Amino acid sequence: MTSRNHTVVTYFQFLPFSGIPEIQGSLFCLVLLVYVSTLVGNILIIMITTVDVALHSPMYFFLKNLSFLEIGYTTSTIPKMLVNLLTKRKGISFLGCATQMYAFALLGITECCLLAAMAYDRYLAICHPLHYTTMMSWNTCFLLSAVSWFVGVLVALGQTTLIFTLPYCGPNRINHFFCDLLPLLKLACGATYKNEITTYIIAVIFIMVPFLFIVVSYVQILYTIFKMPTAKSKRKTFSTCFSHLIVVTLFYGSGIVTYLRPKAFYSSSSNKLLSLSYTLMSPMMNPLIYSLRNKEVKQALKRLIAKKINM
Repeated sequence: MTSRNHTVVTYFQFLPFSGIPEIQGSLFCLVLLVYVSTLVGNILIIMITTVDVALHSPMYFFLKNLSFLEIGYTTSTIPKMLVNLLTKRKGISFLGCATQMYAFALLGITECCLLAAMAYDRYLAICHPLHYTTMMSWNTCFLLSAVSWFVGVLVALGQTTLIFTLPYCGPNRINHFFCDLLPLLKLACGATYKNEITTYIIAVIFIMVPFLFIVVSYVQILYTIFKMPTAKSKRKTFSTCFSHLIVVTLFYGSGIVTYLRPKAFYSSSSNKLLSLSYTLMSPMMNPLIYSLRNKEVKQALKRLIAKKINM
């Protein structure tokens, strides 16, 4: 299409992940293996926390929600990447790109809020154990989860609208493996500084604010743990929180570096690697971290396996 002597972009093309064509097949196998592992691990977590009555508690309710988010979060980007690794025309339609960005932003922002809710749950359980059951009721759990999803839906809609109402009339080659905010802004025609400022503000509010809330929560948790009388109780209590800390570090660490670093330090190559960290590696690690370090999950898995064998 043409308008006022400018080509209107209706199709975006992804640049190859690597400049070496020979490794595309190996990269496809590696990404596919990690993606399948992510799906299997998170589906298993959902099954265990749903079937086993012993895991029907707020902590595992949030964990099940997190696994559901991770499945969608990874699926919003990786299948398209796998297809592009095998095809010569590595592209996506304008509408498809907008849909992918919306799904990715929705699930990412929702996960930021949900991780903060999980930190609040651990804070109440450890710092206020006598009031935990009343303060973290099932109504509160559902409310925190619903608010996380509502914020994700609303912010993602606004962010996607801001990006895709910009004029795209020149290059259509995205130096990335999915439709992300910063690479698309670089392709837009005209001044984009308002969009860049808005993107930065949204990143600060919905990445840094939940992250700082988590940090404050865990400062209080650690203070409470250090006051415990025995080393055994300290280890047991900290063990329940350590898994969440690892997940937070993986997810927020790569997200903060990607979206909050100064523009002068932006690099497309490093951005791709960082994006792989929070779109692929972090979702795969979550089930491993929570299952390998959690005795209750391991026992529930053994009970599930034993039940299936005896059927």
